[in-house]
Amino acid sequence: MKPSFVKSIARNAARTIALASCAALSMAASPPQPAPTAKARPQAAAKGNWNGVTGVTANGSHTLGNPEAPIKMTEFVSYTCPHCAVFHRESDPVLRTTLIPKGQIQITVTNLVRNPIDLTVAMLTSCGDPKRFWVRHNAFFASQDQWLGTVRKMTPEQLARWGQGEIPARMRAIAGDLGFYARMQQWGIDRAQADRCLNDSAMLDKLRAQQSAAGSLGLTGTPSFVVNGEVQQVHDWEHLSKLLSDRAAALQAGRI
Repeated sequence: MKPSFVKSIARNAARTIALASCAALSMAASPPQPAPTAKARPQAAAKGNWNGVTGVTANGSHTLGNPEAPIKMTEFVSYTCPHCAVFHRESDPVLRTTLIPKGQIQITVTNLVRNPIDLTVAMLTSCGDPKRFWVRHNAFFASQDQWLGTVRKMTPEQLARWGQGEIPARMRAIAGDLGFYARMQQWGIDRAQADRCLNDSAMLDKLRAQQSAAGSLGLTGTPSFVVNGEVQQVHDWEHLSKLLSDRAAALQAGRI
């Protein structure tokens, strides 16, 4: 990982401890329409089960749905952002029963890292079988209130370990203090494997690439969305769902 990325994470340790709002920092993630490295499985397409088609992009972002979908949406997330958790809770069941299974949309989830906790969760959700990423991603958002609430119970000594020293050591401290090792164990990933993932310099470089791409997109908050190459000025499911519904209706009318 480049020094500039390390420094940017270090500067935001205090924001982590204070649980700053989601609208902070101009750090982001993947290009608007990254190409997945894994192709859609023909049998899934034949059955219309696009919910089972996943992929991983060159910069470590994860895709879900039809790679040839006419609607491509990239979602920029921060795992410590409560608004992202609310968005995920409202949008995921709807998308998985409407646009995704019909092959009308492909979703790319990429990280906008705001603090050391974000970095730790981003590394852990990408740990293990990439096809199981969405299970880990969903679970961390579903339990956000629980583990984020634990931060308020941390001692000054524990918090100091999160903001000082080498990045992998800091992430190991966070994973231990917030119970992340136990969560990973539920998915068959023991502590030794989780530690290897937290020490994965290649994944750190991919996250750094995600951050660098954000600058060119001008993103400053989460959740943020790019639809078919255009940054959208909406940040919640109420407004995004209308935008996607309009796109889907246009599809049915044969206009796009």
